[in-house]
Amino acid sequence: MRHLLLILGDQLDRNSAIFDGYDSEQDQIWMAETDHEISYVPSHKQRILLFLSAMRHFRDELVSSGKSVSYHELTASPKNDTGKTFGEILSRTIAKGRPKTIRVVLPGDYRIKRELESIASKHDLPLDFLPDLHFYGTVNDFQKFAHGKKSLLLETFYRQMRKTHGVLMEGNQPTGGKWNFDHDNRKPLPKKGPGRIGRPTSFSSDEITREVIDLIEARYADHPGEIEHFDLPVTPGQARRMLSDFVQYHLKDFGRYEDAMWTDEPFLHHSRLSTSLNLKLLSPRECVDAVVTAYHEGSAPLASVEGFVRQILGWREFIRGIYWRHMPYYAEQNHFDHQRSLPSFFWDGKTDMHCVRQSIDHVLKFGYVHHIHRLMVLGNLSLTLGVHPYMFHEWHMAMYLDAVDWVSLPNTLGMSQHGDGGTVGTKPYVSTGNYVHKMGNFCQDCRFNYKNATGDNACPITTFYWEFLDRHYDALTGNSRMKLQMTHVDKKRKSGEIEEIRQQAAQLRNSWDV
Repeated sequence: MRHLLLILGDQLDRNSAIFDGYDSEQDQIWMAETDHEISYVPSHKQRILLFLSAMRHFRDELVSSGKSVSYHELTASPKNDTGKTFGEILSRTIAKGRPKTIRVVLPGDYRIKRELESIASKHDLPLDFLPDLHFYGTVNDFQKFAHGKKSLLLETFYRQMRKTHGVLMEGNQPTGGKWNFDHDNRKPLPKKGPGRIGRPTSFSSDEITREVIDLIEARYADHPGEIEHFDLPVTPGQARRMLSDFVQYHLKDFGRYEDAMWTDEPFLHHSRLSTSLNLKLLSPRECVDAVVTAYHEGSAPLASVEGFVRQILGWREFIRGIYWRHMPYYAEQNHFDHQRSLPSFFWDGKTDMHCVRQSIDHVLKFGYVHHIHRLMVLGNLSLTLGVHPYMFHEWHMAMYLDAVDWVSLPNTLGMSQHGDGGTVGTKPYVSTGNYVHKMGNFCQDCRFNYKNATGDNACPITTFYWEFLDRHYDALTGNSRMKLQMTHVDKKRKSGEIEEIRQQAAQLRNSWDV
């Protein structure tokens, strides 16, 4: 064997660099389902289903095109496993095939990269990491952007990416005369609600998906989440249909209501394309080209299109750059020295807080909620409660179908939990219950009053917000973006109200630890 070509579960890219120079007579393609990757965090049943079904569809497509694939497939019984970990299974293949070189596209998880390096060293084999052509930019491109800068701002990076790739540009100027249309976006829904919204395109289970469902029910029945609601793309064709559906029916309202929340509305106008993007079933260029074309054809407003482009061409590429620039020590960051575990209701949704219950219910049913649920409901509560930021990341990796380490870690530990002390976000993203009230209708049906920080009907989000600012007073006072909030803390300290808030927070923590 010349090259052993590894394809990981989030690298299902038909245009991958792994196929460059492929020779069926000399090279072997290798893929593996492993129990460890499913269980090192207790993966949501639908997350298992998504990865395994998409991997098996990809394998069959490769075989149909004449490629030989060595594929390690899990079965219903652990007794049949020839290895639990990625390394064990790969080592058996190496010993049998004796390749001259191992090749793999740069993984989306630093842990896997280190494991591959260890395996290659153990077998005294060259290991070639190939560039991931899925992204607009390379890891080296981001290093060049970041070189010499004291701080890294999304806005600066985003504008550079727009110019470099000619997206929404008129010469050297942004289309519409502005780089950012947030003023026209991020609105709350009308008081009467979103009205009738058609669900995004969904897909029924084929034979391969049903086989994986049987496997999960036999082997991973104790994992979190509900499997019966699964309806996501597992092939590129399905992913493109979902993209087309989003552009036709939801893009025009996406930007305006991208931050809005509403009872029993898990998707609103969000695309749910993140799973297809992060498994590489769909390329970011396809997505950006589709929405820009919609703008030029007059079927979508510029504000919505720019908001979507910002997420894909800006934030997604920026976050990946942050990950590879700062790993491995990034995962160890804990700016506020938070040490608590997540309350049990993060796993089962059993809480009286309506916004949290709704958010967790959506996660259990669909492995998904959009970014405001993640950041300003669940992340907000986790941060102000004092949960260890890496524990929040591990929960996110377990429960969200679109979670891969490169995208999850900077978004959770960094953006959401401010564990990196400001590398990603210049201030902690925390708020009282008033923000939740403003952006949706959850507070109308909640037994807690979002305005109150103390008393029997106090909103825990509001209580922990003020207690968090007080607890980290010294660290936050020096943050210019927190100046106004800290003056309110000063007033509560002078009035004595902060002591009542401290007591309320302590009682809540004790009750949630039971």
